[in-house]
Amino acid sequence: LGQHYTSVPNILKTIEPLFLTELRLRLENARGDQGQLTKLHNDLGRLRIMDPACGCGNFLIVAYRELRALEMDLLLARREIDLKNKDIAHVQQSLDITSELKVSLDHFYGIEIEEWPARIAETAMLLVDHLANLRMQDDFGLVPDRLPIKVTPTIVHANALRHDWSSVVPPSEDVIIIGNPPFIGQYTKTAEQTADAKRIWGPHYNGYLDYVTSWYALALDYYGTRSGRWAFVSTNSIAQGEAAEFLFRPIFGADWRVRFAHRSFQWSTEAPDGAAVHVSIIGFDRRTNNKPKAILWAYPEGGVGKGVPKDTSIINAYLMEAPKIFVSSQTKPLSPALPRVTKGSQPTDDGNFFVMASELDSFRADPVAAKYLRAFVGARELLHDLDRWCLWLDGIDQATIDRSSLLKERVDAVRAFRLKSKKAATRAKAATPHLFDERRQPESSYLAIPYHVGQTREFFTAKRLAPEVICGNANAMTEDPDGFAFGILSSTMFILWMRAIGGRIKSDLRFSNTFVYNSFPLPEFGTQRRAALVAAASQLVEVRAGFSGKSLAGLYEPGHTPEPVLAAHAAIDKVVDAVFGVKDGASAEDRQRLMLRRYADLTKQLDDATLFDLDGVSDD
Repeated sequence: LGQHYTSVPNILKTIEPLFLTELRLRLENARGDQGQLTKLHNDLGRLRIMDPACGCGNFLIVAYRELRALEMDLLLARREIDLKNKDIAHVQQSLDITSELKVSLDHFYGIEIEEWPARIAETAMLLVDHLANLRMQDDFGLVPDRLPIKVTPTIVHANALRHDWSSVVPPSEDVIIIGNPPFIGQYTKTAEQTADAKRIWGPHYNGYLDYVTSWYALALDYYGTRSGRWAFVSTNSIAQGEAAEFLFRPIFGADWRVRFAHRSFQWSTEAPDGAAVHVSIIGFDRRTNNKPKAILWAYPEGGVGKGVPKDTSIINAYLMEAPKIFVSSQTKPLSPALPRVTKGSQPTDDGNFFVMASELDSFRADPVAAKYLRAFVGARELLHDLDRWCLWLDGIDQATIDRSSLLKERVDAVRAFRLKSKKAATRAKAATPHLFDERRQPESSYLAIPYHVGQTREFFTAKRLAPEVICGNANAMTEDPDGFAFGILSSTMFILWMRAIGGRIKSDLRFSNTFVYNSFPLPEFGTQRRAALVAAASQLVEVRAGFSGKSLAGLYEPGHTPEPVLAAHAAIDKVVDAVFGVKDGASAEDRQRLMLRRYADLTKQLDDATLFDLDGVSDD
């Protein structure tokens, strides 16, 4: 509530490609043509703008300001025509143009859950109207008489997820919906917010859907089968990972298209203590004719910097210039060549299984506890080569625990913590308080795979560990005895697949065994190519061992990766690219489209995929 005041540049990123740029272009093309200017003016008069999460009215204020400015330019253009044609009589008749204004405050609508911001929005709209009238006085010498105030915007104080939008403004193709609804993720929604989202989405609801997507669902309901335009600023997560399919499938299924999109970027807020978030701005339309090209803005990795626009014929659910293909979670890898990947072991212990550096000496001095002390690796330890220790009590009995005051104290603390949990499953695990909540530790060496890596990484990073090292649930893992999976994970194609469809934490890449890994559309490997990849992967392990003083994070610091390591990755890429049929010189986008095409083939989504021209794909 009040944490994210949308800045004017971000509002313009929303309203310009949605409708304002088109209207400005129409004005420029209509100059000198009285008939076209009149038609445009009438169209402006029919527009209705609604923000169903308006806050203090920033979106409505900027939209009104820009449309009034456009209307003033249009009226000046009409006057120029009259002067050029020396129609002095008409010019004199049109000196008082206040009656000709068609952009009006009462064409703007908002819904706001808090009363005070709603009142601020009403007042701010009156103030921006006054500023527009001052400009009008400069241009025409006249200003509308607004007193007593009769024409005002409609700002409804209500919960937009429970209030009928149609009662605010009747739906039509002339209504444009804009705004910046609140972002609240899967695990942070209140019970009340979750209930609202479930009610709105109905049978389509999925827990991955962010709270903001409820506004998307209501926009679909509002327009029904009508044409229209709408755009929201949203958390970038709605177009990433598993959430993308659940949001965009009903949108595309209702024949809406992405008219424009700003891919993930770091959002600047006007709030003094506004949260740092990464957002996307997505606009939709469903007009049946005169559809302009879609526009896609791409930003540097990390979302900091200026977006670069590109005209395209299509934008998919992952905000890519690529086919409208949906990637879904898989219970096992699509490719039978890939070994299964599982999550590491989860303690659910309130920290009681972990031994701090200052405690190590006392645990090592305890003859019982020392036997159960193990190195532990989470994602941070894996990437930065840090030491961490835990108690792994698998196979111990109560009598042995009782012989060590250190172990007994820790086990009793775990039991007490689990018993206080609100989750029945966690309370049930209090019966075995000496064990990690979830245990998946392999009995042989295994490949540890971090769930999160920095967005600037050129290659995904995994590492083989001994079975004595406990792998935590911040990592995934697989036994991968010959290193084939290590080779795949270390390829350019795999990290580009992650970038294309995977979820993110802000902008950092997020690995998922069921979604990213299992869905990876790996073509069939022949015996020779498999052997070549295993050999290349083994060579990478050997080369990395030569830099034993560097952690994975240090070894793969952007711009500082040693040449032998890059060469080893190039050897892996040579094999994997050949299997995929990547052409020389293919861009990252070409490779991503190719993988989506392969995925569509594997999952029988070929109809949509074949409608898109693919570059970077070999003829075979």
